[in-house]
Amino acid sequence: MPNTSRKTAIVTGAGSGIGRGVAQGLLSDGWQVGLIGRRESTLAETANGHQDALVLPCDTGQPEAVQQAFDRFVERFGRLDLLFNNAGTGTPQVPLETLDPAVWLGCVNVNLNGTFFCTQNAFRIMKAQDPKGGRIINNGSISATTPRPNNSPYTATKHAITGLTKACALDGRAHNIAVGQIDIGNADTEMARPMANGILQPHGGIMIEPRIDVAHVVDAVRYMAGLPLSSNVLFLTVMATAQPFVGRG
Repeated sequence: MPNTSRKTAIVTGAGSGIGRGVAQGLLSDGWQVGLIGRRESTLAETANGHQDALVLPCDTGQPEAVQQAFDRFVERFGRLDLLFNNAGTGTPQVPLETLDPAVWLGCVNVNLNGTFFCTQNAFRIMKAQDPKGGRIINNGSISATTPRPNNSPYTATKHAITGLTKACALDGRAHNIAVGQIDIGNADTEMARPMANGILQPHGGIMIEPRIDVAHVVDAVRYMAGLPLSSNVLFLTVMATAQPFVGRG
């Protein structure tokens, strides 16, 4: 029999980086957490044997697989209080006319389609459960407002996430579903490690950019997740203070 007196969450992209950090942070706070990602082995590393962690290998770009994962989660824990849409992928910084169309399609499927399919299932569950409602937090990235050079696929999908966040915040309002977005700049994850060697800037030069500890991102998500449903952080930006962002330097 599920213990519905305790808070429950699903974290996507939970096998590494920000997703792993947030999942482990929520577990330490007493949440029951479903871990979604492509590789079962890395999800198991995140779970680390925790009795309140449920490993759910899943390609979020496949709607049938997403529904099955969410149904397995509810069967185990009884309800869904929080979804952290974190799964995402970057693309190489190349001129858009040389970009392989498969790279574009792959980025859209992970960053946008996957976020939508997970949100769709969260709405389905949160509307039907008793008491109804819940919270969804989308990982937008600072590219959701300001592009990097030669990075159109990632930028386009993250701009789209902002639109999805606003639309879902509106659609969820009548059902006690709070939807917000965290825009992260240069968290020290595997995706950001190349910045230590320098990254292309708008003026054409290469610059080493400062990064921030993932723990600060985890704390920000835990803050958003811990609010009562009567309050919502619609948008929050956490980034390295000296990072070139406003005007991109």
